[in-house]
Amino acid sequence: MDDGKPTGPQAKWWSRPAEGRPSRSGPENRKPETQAPENQAPENQAPENQAPENQAPEDQAPEGRAPETQAPEGREVQPSLPSGPPLHEPDEYSTPPYGGPGPWAPAPPVQRPTPAHGTPVPPQAAPLPPQPSPVDPQAAPVPPQGAPEQPPYATTHGAGGPGEQRSPSSQWGQYDPWGAPGQPLTQAGPPAGTEPGNRKNRRGGAFAGVLLLTLVASGIGGGVGAYIERTGGLTTVELPQASHDNGDRAPESVAGIAASALPSVVTLHVSGTAESGTGTGFVLDARGHILTNNHVVAPAGSSGDITVTFSSGETAAAELVGKDSGYDLAVVRVKGVSGLKPLPLGNSDNVRVGDPVVAIGAPFDLSNTVTSGIISAKQRPITAGGEKGDGSDISYVDALQTDAPINPGNSGGPLVDTQAHVIGINSAIRAADSGKGTERGGQSGSIGLGFAIPINQGKRVAEELINTGRATHPVIGVTLDMKYTGDGAKVGEKGPEDGPAVTKDGPAAKAGIRSGDVITEVRGQRVHSGEELIVKIRAHRPGDRLELRLTRGGKELSVTLTLGSASGT
Repeated sequence: MDDGKPTGPQAKWWSRPAEGRPSRSGPENRKPETQAPENQAPENQAPENQAPENQAPEDQAPEGRAPETQAPEGREVQPSLPSGPPLHEPDEYSTPPYGGPGPWAPAPPVQRPTPAHGTPVPPQAAPLPPQPSPVDPQAAPVPPQGAPEQPPYATTHGAGGPGEQRSPSSQWGQYDPWGAPGQPLTQAGPPAGTEPGNRKNRRGGAFAGVLLLTLVASGIGGGVGAYIERTGGLTTVELPQASHDNGDRAPESVAGIAASALPSVVTLHVSGTAESGTGTGFVLDARGHILTNNHVVAPAGSSGDITVTFSSGETAAAELVGKDSGYDLAVVRVKGVSGLKPLPLGNSDNVRVGDPVVAIGAPFDLSNTVTSGIISAKQRPITAGGEKGDGSDISYVDALQTDAPINPGNSGGPLVDTQAHVIGINSAIRAADSGKGTERGGQSGSIGLGFAIPINQGKRVAEELINTGRATHPVIGVTLDMKYTGDGAKVGEKGPEDGPAVTKDGPAAKAGIRSGDVITEVRGQRVHSGEELIVKIRAHRPGDRLELRLTRGGKELSVTLTLGSASGT
């Protein structure tokens, strides 16, 4: 039943006319005398879009205002406008009156603060009537029948004509260019300190400040700590260093071997009338006997000086006991020196290729030098010397080969194993730039090819030199043809002073060897030249029995003989 109240949702007031303000029925009924002056609002007009605190209930119109007329269902009621002639000539460009902004420059909606409960609001001038703006007449379609009624809106005067309804999303629905000056354009919040989240914001700010202060303090403290750790303090610098140890090393290490052997190694300085030299030797017994190379003491001759310097720096004069150029060995003796430490002798027959070794000497007069390496080869036949031209100074050695660096000055020094036992006497090196083969006293540097006399041979010769002053050589009693270029060692046609090549009643004659025979093996080891046969023979002692293989007239023969003895030089 229609009781005069709207049947749909109640409309909210977007603007309220002032008390006693005439209703609008159309532009022809507007009265000019009731128009407010430009830029001035009526005193009794309330601010737009703001309802007073004493607003009447929705079903009752406010005082001084006529209640809205209920439109018949399905029909829209057009609000009336005051009559009267227009205030200006029609604008063919539809420019809004009173200098308002055109459609090309929309202004933002006016927002006014909502006062808190009990807060007085300063009086504001009543706004002028809403200004027209160009609105498409078809922008707001008429709602179909049965749809909920839309709330009434303020009207605009523009290109769409008077009485046109305006959408709540219109850009000028809340714009008031004649509002009181100084009106804020944005809605102010509640007074400072009254927001519910203000206390939380203060707490968050305080927490952030504490966190920032903690991080800064941590960074400063870490930087200071790092600086102190690096420098050891703020004023002094102290670098970290390992603590002092007792110097003990494993006996089989190079350091352990050197510590054990160095006290028994000496440096020899030899000077003669024509030349001088430096070499190395090692102590054989407590009586002061020292073993070295023959070419080390050779510059002294029969009247030169030999001085021995021990690893402790103590020096003493030495005298020659005996020497042998064929083995390149010599023995000297020091007197008046106590506390000598003999260097233990090993067994060179036990050495295997690849065994670690240490060489000790005075290369280029640098005393107490230690180098290390391995045994590269065994039974390497080498010859050294021959500077005299008559062959009397040529050495024949069935040597141990090592890659431990050996240089001039190492000659005569010990080559020791991991137990610091002597297994060889360093004697020669192979020089890369000489082109003369193996050298005993040259000045070329080491290329990793060093040769040492086996200690088994050195021990026998040293004992003979100490006991008799001379060494003996094992011989087979033949003269070899050293110019033979074939494979093997050939017995010559003639001996010294045109004598027979095979010594009468000698070991070879007794075994049936003849002139012209070619010896190819000694105890199963292949022989390729006369020098190799001499090396293989001198690797044994006089009196040893040897089995030889030879060729004669294209036939191979095997013979057995007992080695003879000859005095060395």
